[in-house]
Amino acid sequence: MAYTSDNDKLFFSKLDDGIYLCEKRQRAYFFPFFTEREQALAEAHLRAAGVESYAFFGGYEDAERRMLGLFSYEEEPFPVKALQFSFRNSDKLSHRDFLGALMSLGVERETVGDILVEDGRCVVFLKADISDYAASQISKVGNTGVTVSEAAASDLPKGRGYVEKEYTLASLRLDAAVAAVTGLSREKAKSLILSGNAALNHLECHNISRTVGEKDVLTIRGKGKFVINGVLGETKKHRIRISIIHYR
Repeated sequence: MAYTSDNDKLFFSKLDDGIYLCEKRQRAYFFPFFTEREQALAEAHLRAAGVESYAFFGGYEDAERRMLGLFSYEEEPFPVKALQFSFRNSDKLSHRDFLGALMSLGVERETVGDILVEDGRCVVFLKADISDYAASQISKVGNTGVTVSEAAASDLPKGRGYVEKEYTLASLRLDAAVAAVTGLSREKAKSLILSGNAALNHLECHNISRTVGEKDVLTIRGKGKFVINGVLGETKKHRIRISIIHYR
C-alpha cells in the first residue's frame, strides 16, 4: 500500500506488528480507538494482507471512533467501557469540555472513543483500563460539578444529531455531490476536492469525476459529514435525486 505520509507509514507498521502478535500468541489483539480515516486505511491494509478475522467496535452500533480487534479463533469482548457524567441542565458543557478534562489527566486521545453530550449528561467511551482512573479523578468539568456512573449502552445521548435532505444533481460525479451539499459552485467544489479538504469514505479522493452512490460518505472540512442515504431516481429533466443524511 502506498504511504501518503510518515504518520501513515508508522500506522501501517503498527498494524503489521499487531497482526504478527495475534498470530504468534494465538489470542486477540486490540488496537486503541481509530478515527474513521484510520479505520478505512486499516481495513484496506488488512484485506491486502489477507487478514479475515477482525472487527471494529466503539461501544455502540453507530460509533464513529472505534477500536480494531484482530482475532485468532473466536471473537473476544472489546475492552471498551462507557462512563456517564451527570450535571445540571442549566450548565452548558460541550464535547470539547469533556475531552479537555480527560486530556488534563494525561489521558491519551487514542484511548478515548466517542463523546456524546446532551443537556444534563454526557457519555464517554473509554479504553477499559483507564475508565476507573478517569472516574476517580473527574469531579468537575471546567467549573461545573459532575457525578460519574457507569453508562447504559441502551440509553445514550443523541450527540450532535443529524438532518435528512434531498438534492437534485446533474450527475453522480463526486464534484456534483460536493457542490450540492455545500451550496458551492462546481468549480469551487472541484478546488475543495483537489486541495484535500473533501474526502470520500474517509479517504482523500482527487478524482473529481468519481461516481458516488448509496452509503458513500462525504466528509468536508468545515461543513461536516454527509452520507448518501439513497438514490431516488430521475426528474423529468433527467436530473438525479438523492437523499443525504447530514451529521451536524
